[in-house]
Amino acid sequence: MKTRVCRLYGQNDLRIETEEVAAPGAGQVLVAVAAGGICGSDMHYLADGGIGTIRVREPIILGHEASGRVLEVGVNVTGLAPGDPVALNPSRPCESCAYCAEGLPMHCLNMRFNGSAMRLPHEQGLFRDRIVLDSAQCIKLPGGADLHAVACAEPLAVCLHAARMAGDIRGKRVLVTGAGPIGSLCVAAAAVAGAAEIVVTDLQDAPLKVAEAMGATRTINVLTSPETLEVYAADKGYFHLAFECSAAAPAIKSAVATLRPRGTLVQVGVAGDTVMPVNALVAKEIRLQGSHRFHEEFAEAVAAITSGRIDVSPIITGRYPLEEAAKAFAVAADRTQAVKVHLSFAMPSQTT
Repeated sequence: MKTRVCRLYGQNDLRIETEEVAAPGAGQVLVAVAAGGICGSDMHYLADGGIGTIRVREPIILGHEASGRVLEVGVNVTGLAPGDPVALNPSRPCESCAYCAEGLPMHCLNMRFNGSAMRLPHEQGLFRDRIVLDSAQCIKLPGGADLHAVACAEPLAVCLHAARMAGDIRGKRVLVTGAGPIGSLCVAAAAVAGAAEIVVTDLQDAPLKVAEAMGATRTINVLTSPETLEVYAADKGYFHLAFECSAAAPAIKSAVATLRPRGTLVQVGVAGDTVMPVNALVAKEIRLQGSHRFHEEFAEAVAAITSGRIDVSPIITGRYPLEEAAKAFAVAADRTQAVKVHLSFAMPSQTT
């Protein structure tokens, strides 16, 4: 069977190619990918050839946010059958290292994560018409599930994990810096957790409108109206909790400035070494909490989307067929018009 793949050869060298896909082996399933979300990491791989110290060192199929439909199951697979719609979990911890044994699989020493250039050979990604996966990576969906919405389960899982790391959110005043996909989904996570107030900042109006649709009670364009946020810094700060989703030094500084004493800063965004206002962190006794990937939150994200508890549709601002991947990436990189851009893949009736 032939499949098209979206493969990156190096900086700004993205190609759509065709290759053979094998039959599923024991414990595996063959999946027809339906939808895939372009992540910031995919865009960094394309535009910069890597993220921070992680470099693309060999051709890699991109993509780690996807959904699809089962075409074929291998032996010893239970609970899945041809035709089943599924969410695809890109995370594959080894389940045997010291951190997995401690119940910290997101810190697995031997993590395999689809579409990641961290390991060599690289872990190939999900942007292809057909893919063979371990059956454990597939979560069966209710019939009629919106497969584009379900393709947002991976970034939503990141945000649900961030919310878990934040502690009790109910009744808290929350700041979210950066209204991209992760920022907007952190808004949703905070809203369903019972936040009393959610203020979101960004440099562009388009993503701020999406943040409003996701549950923000107020949005602030800090490029055009920086003084609006500064009001929240009075009397040592206003917010109990901040989700920092941009990894930009000015945003981190503003988050620390507007957090009240003993508030919590959850750092979700990453961009290499970043300036941090340590003196203010110490003086206000602010808790700095990192948040990395997810584990059980992936299934929770799928359930939240398919039940309608969290509506992710506002963040999906564009859909393009796989053959227009270059255009899709260009649009995704334009924050004046895009938040989350999806690729659509050929379903079984369209491809041989």
